[in-house]
Amino acid sequence: MAEERYYATGKRKTAIARVWMKLGEGKIVINKKPIDEYLTTDIAKMIVAQPLELTNTTGRYDIMVNVKGGGYSGQVGAIKHGISRALLKISPESREPLKKEGFLTRDSRIKERKKYGLRSARARFQYSKR
Repeated sequence: MAEERYYATGKRKTAIARVWMKLGEGKIVINKKPIDEYLTTDIAKMIVAQPLELTNTTGRYDIMVNVKGGGYSGQVGAIKHGISRALLKISPESREPLKKEGFLTRDSRIKERKKYGLRSARARFQYSKR
């Protein structure tokens, strides 16, 4: 009998994380590297583990993540969003605590486009009177 795997996609800024979860001993692998090797800061590891701690499933599932695009912070947020959505597929009753903490909401803030005649999105070139 094939073991059941749950898939979800998480997004943040321009990062996209594809997350697969299956029953196991709690190993987290990101881009074919262990979590301790891929994520260098303790805060990032804590952010990724937040949905698991909230639903009391820490150490119950093996998680395999493929993340690309964006920067460090965006990738961490995308992984957290993907894990939250996968947990929702595993147990629909975990929707209320995840929703209450805002883990299911896609953070839609992205960089504003540069406008013509300006230095960046809103910053202008320095005005010279003479």
